[in-house]
Amino acid sequence: MTIKLFTAANKMEEAVHKIFEKMTPKPNCIISDMCLHYTHKIATKFQVPRISFHGFCCFSLLCGHNLKSSNILETITSDSEYFRVPGLTEKVEFTKAQLPLIRDESWKAIMEPLTEADKASYGGIINTFEELESAYVREYKKIRKSWCIGPVSLSHKNELDTDKRGNKTSINKQECLKWLDSQEPNSVIYACLGSISTIKFPELKELGLGLEASDKPFIWVLRGKNATSNQVEKWIKEDGFEERTKGRGLIIVGWAPQVLILSHSAIGGFLTHCGWNSTIEGISAGVPLITLPLLGDQFCNQKLVVQILKIGVNLGIEKPTMFGDEESGFILKKEVKNAIYQLIDEGNEGIERRKRAKEFGEKAKKLLKLGALLT
Repeated sequence: MTIKLFTAANKMEEAVHKIFEKMTPKPNCIISDMCLHYTHKIATKFQVPRISFHGFCCFSLLCGHNLKSSNILETITSDSEYFRVPGLTEKVEFTKAQLPLIRDESWKAIMEPLTEADKASYGGIINTFEELESAYVREYKKIRKSWCIGPVSLSHKNELDTDKRGNKTSINKQECLKWLDSQEPNSVIYACLGSISTIKFPELKELGLGLEASDKPFIWVLRGKNATSNQVEKWIKEDGFEERTKGRGLIIVGWAPQVLILSHSAIGGFLTHCGWNSTIEGISAGVPLITLPLLGDQFCNQKLVVQILKIGVNLGIEKPTMFGDEESGFILKKEVKNAIYQLIDEGNEGIERRKRAKEFGEKAKKLLKLGALLT
């Protein structure tokens, strides 16, 4: 499905070319998602710069650049051996399995033209802000022209913008906000693992049991109707989970108004897959994170959140899940419960973590106010 989407998106070249030809006056620049490599050809033909939009953070982009330019991966033979990323001040370590390396031939055919077009672009815009990862922004700007435009999620001018960003859901916004209003401040754990989660039923069951065992109120978002979510919904009803957590747990099937939820005062933590959009939305809301990376750049984002920014708790996932991977047992109820306890801990470490998360949220909102004043 994902490969088909990439392929289909890049079949729009002829149509976009015709639109570009008819535009008066001609645009001075093309800003396009880095995945739309055909836009570089159009920019070249019309002699205008093309700027790529990156859906990653600067830390992730810099790690990727340093790994490639150093050729260190050629010396690593094991997928499970930890090694240090060269060229960083901090000791940041990954395994090869945790990196978004392209090994499948069908994916290579998709990624190679994308990568080449991105390299040839005039520069890139990134959904991050300098106050969040200043050292990595500075270093990455030495490599290529870059502009930080984030956090994009705060740019919505009204609540309607944040509410109408996805498909149908099992609950409306008013019900969700009413439920949140009934909870204590900073008490609710929001658990959402993104729109392309590869997690199977056994893991989701353990995640649910961990949320239940924590005795904390929670919102648990499940992907829209598919075989796995159907299994989970069936289990929730037949096992008695729904009845046992009534009033304390809110389950949303399908899309959730995430930005609205995260910005509510009742939210005390965000259990996330560490996709960059979700990660920066949590950071911008000033919420500490529980990290459950699955694939792609998500392990990199986890390192930034837990090790560098120190605003998150690691659930302990070391191995990625791939599309079609049937492996089970990498999430356990007790690990979820313990991570939640660690996040809400009232000791110095927990207090400092929440304080740092709040400070980053305030910095993000301050940037939004500054941008409004400048415009």
